[in-house]
Amino acid sequence: MNEQEIWDFLKQHLDSVYTRDAATYKATTSKDLSLYEWFVAPHRQDGLDFHFFMIEHGWAKTSGDFRYDLLEPRLQLYGQTAVVSYTFMLTVAAEGKISHRCHNESRVLVKGTNGWQVVHVHKSPAAPTNDLCPECKKPR
Repeated sequence: MNEQEIWDFLKQHLDSVYTRDAATYKATTSKDLSLYEWFVAPHRQDGLDFHFFMIEHGWAKTSGDFRYDLLEPRLQLYGQTAVVSYTFMLTVAAEGKISHRCHNESRVLVKGTNGWQVVHVHKSPAAPTNDLCPECKKPR
Protein backbone atom coordinates (compact mmCIF):
# COMPACT_ATOMS: atom_id res chain seq x y z
CA MET A 1 0.00 0.00 0.00
CA ASN A 2 1.34 3.38 -1.00
CA GLU A 3 1.12 5.72 2.02
CA GLN A 4 1.27 8.79 -0.25
CA GLU A 5 -1.97 7.59 -1.87
CA ILE A 6 -3.69 7.90 1.51
CA TRP A 7 -2.31 11.38 2.22
CA ASP A 8 -3.33 12.51 -1.28
CA PHE A 9 -6.82 11.13 -0.70
CA LEU A 10 -7.05 12.91 2.65
CA LYS A 11 -6.05 16.22 1.03
CA GLN A 12 -8.75 15.79 -1.61
CA HIS A 13 -11.31 15.00 1.10
CA LEU A 14 -10.34 17.94 3.34
CA ASP A 15 -10.18 20.31 0.37
CA SER A 16 -13.78 19.37 -0.46
CA VAL A 17 -14.91 20.42 3.02
CA TYR A 18 -13.21 23.80 2.95
CA THR A 19 -13.97 24.68 -0.70
CA ARG A 20 -17.67 23.75 -0.44
CA ASP A 21 -17.31 20.88 -2.95
CA ALA A 22 -20.23 18.68 -1.88
CA ALA A 23 -19.80 16.26 -4.82
CA THR A 24 -16.23 15.36 -3.84
CA TYR A 25 -17.18 15.22 -0.16
CA LYS A 26 -19.92 12.72 -1.02
CA ALA A 27 -17.52 10.63 -3.13
CA THR A 28 -14.88 10.52 -0.38
CA THR A 29 -17.18 9.91 2.60
CA SER A 30 -19.08 6.77 3.55
CA LYS A 31 -22.87 7.03 3.75
CA ASP A 32 -22.71 5.57 7.25
CA LEU A 33 -20.23 8.19 8.50
CA SER A 34 -20.04 8.63 12.27
CA LEU A 35 -18.27 11.52 13.93
CA TYR A 36 -17.68 13.51 17.06
CA GLU A 37 -17.21 17.26 16.69
CA TRP A 38 -16.78 18.81 20.12
CA PHE A 39 -17.58 22.31 18.83
CA VAL A 40 -20.93 21.23 17.32
CA ALA A 41 -22.50 18.83 19.84
CA PRO A 42 -21.42 16.63 22.76
CA HIS A 43 -22.97 13.61 21.01
CA ARG A 44 -22.07 11.45 18.02
CA GLN A 45 -23.47 12.55 14.65
CA ASP A 46 -24.34 9.93 12.05
CA GLY A 47 -24.72 10.21 8.28
CA LEU A 48 -23.99 12.86 5.66
CA ASP A 49 -27.03 15.15 5.63
CA PHE A 50 -25.80 17.42 8.42
CA HIS A 51 -22.48 17.97 6.63
CA PHE A 52 -24.08 18.68 3.28
CA PHE A 53 -26.04 21.44 5.01
CA MET A 54 -22.87 22.78 6.66
CA ILE A 55 -20.88 22.71 3.40
CA GLU A 56 -23.71 24.37 1.45
CA HIS A 57 -23.83 27.22 3.96
CA GLY A 58 -20.05 27.72 4.21
CA TRP A 59 -19.71 26.86 7.91
CA ALA A 60 -15.91 26.90 7.71
CA LYS A 61 -15.86 30.59 6.73
CA THR A 62 -13.17 29.90 4.12
CA SER A 63 -14.64 31.72 1.14
CA GLY A 64 -11.55 33.97 0.99
CA ASP A 65 -7.89 33.12 1.19
CA PHE A 66 -7.12 30.20 3.48
CA ARG A 67 -4.76 27.32 4.07
CA TYR A 68 -4.65 24.40 6.41
CA ASP A 69 -1.75 22.49 7.86
CA LEU A 70 -1.65 19.04 9.39
CA LEU A 71 0.73 19.25 12.34
CA GLU A 72 2.36 16.07 13.61
CA PRO A 73 0.59 13.84 11.06
CA ARG A 74 0.54 10.12 11.76
CA LEU A 75 -0.69 7.25 9.59
CA GLN A 76 -1.51 3.80 10.92
CA LEU A 77 -2.28 1.27 8.20
CA TYR A 78 -4.08 -2.02 8.79
CA GLY A 79 -4.74 -3.68 5.45
CA GLN A 80 -7.59 -1.80 3.78
CA THR A 81 -8.13 0.40 6.86
CA ALA A 82 -6.11 3.49 7.71
CA VAL A 83 -6.19 5.76 10.75
CA VAL A 84 -4.81 9.27 10.26
CA SER A 85 -4.33 11.64 13.18
CA TYR A 86 -2.94 15.16 13.39
CA THR A 87 -3.51 18.63 14.78
CA PHE A 88 -5.48 20.55 12.18
CA MET A 89 -4.54 24.23 11.91
CA LEU A 90 -6.72 26.41 9.69
CA THR A 91 -5.40 29.86 8.76
CA VAL A 92 -7.83 32.34 7.19
CA ALA A 93 -7.07 35.77 5.74
CA ALA A 94 -10.18 37.96 5.72
CA GLU A 95 -10.89 41.66 6.08
CA GLY A 96 -7.21 42.49 6.46
CA LYS A 97 -6.70 40.05 9.34
CA ILE A 98 -5.27 36.58 9.68
CA SER A 99 -6.84 34.16 12.13
CA HIS A 100 -5.98 30.62 13.18
CA ARG A 101 -8.11 27.77 14.48
CA CYS A 102 -6.70 24.48 15.75
CA HIS A 103 -8.11 21.17 16.86
CA ASN A 104 -6.93 17.59 17.14
CA GLU A 105 -8.43 15.21 14.63
CA SER A 106 -8.44 11.55 13.71
CA ARG A 107 -10.10 10.00 10.68
CA VAL A 108 -10.66 6.35 9.92
CA LEU A 109 -10.49 5.49 6.21
CA VAL A 110 -11.53 2.24 4.55
CA LYS A 111 -10.65 1.19 1.01
CA GLY A 112 -13.52 -0.52 -0.79
CA THR A 113 -14.70 -0.97 -4.34
CA ASN A 114 -15.07 2.81 -4.73
CA GLY A 115 -11.59 3.55 -3.37
CA TRP A 116 -10.85 5.21 -0.04
CA GLN A 117 -13.69 6.67 2.02
CA VAL A 118 -13.84 8.33 5.42
CA VAL A 119 -15.99 6.26 7.78
CA HIS A 120 -15.33 7.95 11.14
CA VAL A 121 -14.03 11.32 12.37
CA HIS A 122 -13.19 12.42 15.90
CA LYS A 123 -12.27 16.02 16.74
CA SER A 124 -11.17 17.38 20.09
CA PRO A 125 -9.91 20.77 21.33
CA ALA A 126 -6.23 21.56 20.94
CA ALA A 127 -6.26 24.51 23.35
CA PRO A 128 -4.05 24.49 26.43
CA THR A 129 -5.43 26.04 29.62
CA ASN A 130 -4.63 29.58 28.44
CA ASP A 131 -6.80 28.99 25.32
CA LEU A 132 -4.00 29.62 22.83
CA CYS A 133 -3.42 27.45 19.82
CA PRO A 134 -0.25 25.53 20.80
CA GLU A 135 1.37 25.91 17.35
CA CYS A 136 0.37 29.43 16.44
CA LYS A 137 0.29 30.99 19.96
CA LYS A 138 -2.78 33.06 18.99
CA PRO A 139 -6.12 33.26 20.81
CA ARG A 140 -8.90 31.22 19.29
